[in-house]
Amino acid sequence: MSLLDIENLSLTIGNTQILKDVGLSVAPGEVMGLVGESGSGKSMTALTVMRLLPYAARATGRVTFDGIDILTATEGQMCALRGDDIGMVFQEPMTALNPVKTIGEQVAEGIRWHTRATRAAAEERARQMLDRVGLPSAKFPLSRYPHELSGGQRQRVVIAIACALKPKLLIADEPTTALDVVLQAQILDLLRDLVAENRMGLLLISHDLAVVTEMADRITILRRGEVMEAGDTVRTLSEQLHPYTRQLAQASMHVPARPRSHGANPGNPLLQVESVTRDYPGRRTSLFRRAPAIRAVDDVSLSITPGQSVALVGRSGCGKSTLARMILALDKPSSGTIRFRGETVTGKSEADLKPARRDMQVVFQDPYGSFDPRQKVEKLVAEPLHVLDKKPTRAELREMVAHALHEVGLDQRDMDKYPHEFSGGQRQRLSIARAIITRPKLVVADEPVSALDVSIRAQILDLFAELNQKLGIAYLFITHDLTVARAITDEVLIMHEGKIVERGKTSEVLGHPQSEAARALVMAAPDLHRAIAKRMQEQG
Repeated sequence: MSLLDIENLSLTIGNTQILKDVGLSVAPGEVMGLVGESGSGKSMTALTVMRLLPYAARATGRVTFDGIDILTATEGQMCALRGDDIGMVFQEPMTALNPVKTIGEQVAEGIRWHTRATRAAAEERARQMLDRVGLPSAKFPLSRYPHELSGGQRQRVVIAIACALKPKLLIADEPTTALDVVLQAQILDLLRDLVAENRMGLLLISHDLAVVTEMADRITILRRGEVMEAGDTVRTLSEQLHPYTRQLAQASMHVPARPRSHGANPGNPLLQVESVTRDYPGRRTSLFRRAPAIRAVDDVSLSITPGQSVALVGRSGCGKSTLARMILALDKPSSGTIRFRGETVTGKSEADLKPARRDMQVVFQDPYGSFDPRQKVEKLVAEPLHVLDKKPTRAELREMVAHALHEVGLDQRDMDKYPHEFSGGQRQRLSIARAIITRPKLVVADEPVSALDVSIRAQILDLFAELNQKLGIAYLFITHDLTVARAITDEVLIMHEGKIVERGKTSEVLGHPQSEAARALVMAAPDLHRAIAKRMQEQG
C-alpha cells in the first residue's frame, strides 16, 4: 500500500493553470524522484501535499497520505501532520529559517511541539540531529544564528529540522542545491540511511538527474505542470523514450566547452587581491577570557585580468562567500589589500566606492533573500542603475529592464510581478538580469546556477560566455559545481579552510588534481553516466 497517493491533481492560481492531471505515489521505504525544469510545477506539487498553497490556489483531484485525504483535511489535522508525519526540506534555506532564533531553538521547536518533551530533552535530540547532518557541537553550538552560517550549513540545519522527528514521509525540495559535492554525497547517504532505518518515504525533488539516479527507485518527469514520463529510474533514463527525457539527459551529461577570451591585457589586472585575511571574533566561553578569533579567509591572493573567467571552488564554509563580500567592499578585510582597476577599494567610503560599484556587480547565492519582497521586478532589476552618471528616463529604464529580462530568458510582462510569483530558478535569472543591466566590467557570481535546472543552466552559461565575448565582462565564479567551472572558466582556484591550496588552468587542475581537497571534490562530483552504470550493476 502506498504512503502517498496523488491522482489527477490539477492546480490553478487565479486563471493560470499550474498543474494538470499529475499522478504519482510513494510507498514506505521508497524514494520517488520528481524531476523537471524550473517552473514545471515540482515545488507546487510538494506544497499541495503540505497544504501550504497560496490563498488564490485551487486544487482538484485526490491527494491521500496514510489514509488521510489531504485536500479535505482541516487545518488542525494538517498542523498535526506537518513536521511530525510529513517533513519538508525547503528550497531556499535562508528564507526557511527564522533569523531571530538560534539553530538549536529551531531544531528543538518541532520536537517540543509534537512530543511535549522538556526543553533539555528536545535540545539534546536537536544536538544529536545536528551532529548527524555534519554540524558538530565544537564548531556549531546550538546558540548560533542562521546568519553566522554559510549557505550549505544553513541547508544542513533545514534538513535536521525536517528529519528530527523521523517522519513517515520526507519531501526534499532541492535538498543538496546549496551543498558542495563532498557534503552532497554525505547528505544523500544520510537520507538513504533514514529511508532504510525508518522505512521513510522520500519524495526527492531535484533538477540534477545524476543525484536522482543515485537515490530514486522510480522517477516522474514534469514539464509545464504535466507528467511527461514516469517509471523505474534506471530504465527511464537509460532508454529515454520521451524526447523531453532525452533533452534533459543530454543537458545533464554534457555542457559543451565554450569559447573563452583569455584577458585583453595580462599586464594590467582588473582585480588584485593581495594577502587578504579575515578574522571574526570567537564566541566567549568565559567572562574573563577573550575567545580566540575565527579565521575565515587566510592570506589569499589572486588577480583577474579584463575578460577573464576564474572559478573559486571549495567546500561549503571554506570562506568563498566571505572573500567575495570583501572583493565587493561589503566587508572589510582584517589585513591585506584589494585593488579594482588599479585603485584600492579597501577602507573607502560609500561615496568614493560609487564608480567601482558601477563596474562591479554581484549575483548572490540566495536569490529570494537578495530581493525586497515588497517591490516589483521592474524596480528590483533596475536597482543598480542609480550608480550611472546619467539617470535614465522612465521609458529608457523600462526598456533597459525589458532587455535584461529578455537576455536571461524571461518575459517583458514579468516586470509587473513580485519575487514570490516566480520559481527558485526564475528568481536566480532575475538576479542575473540585475547584475548585467549596468554592463559591468566584473561580475562576482556566488553559485549563479545552483538553483537552475540543466537546460536553463546551459542557457545561462551561454549567456555568461556571450557577454564575455561581446562586452569583455570578467567573471569570478564562486561554485562547488565542477561542470560549471569546466564549461566557462579559464582558471580555477581551489579553496580549503580559508586558504588557496591549488591554482592553475581549469582543465589541468580538474583533470589532474594535486591537492587532497581538489581530489575529494573531483571524486565526489555526480555524473549521470556513472550513476546509471552503477545502478544497472546493482540491479543485475
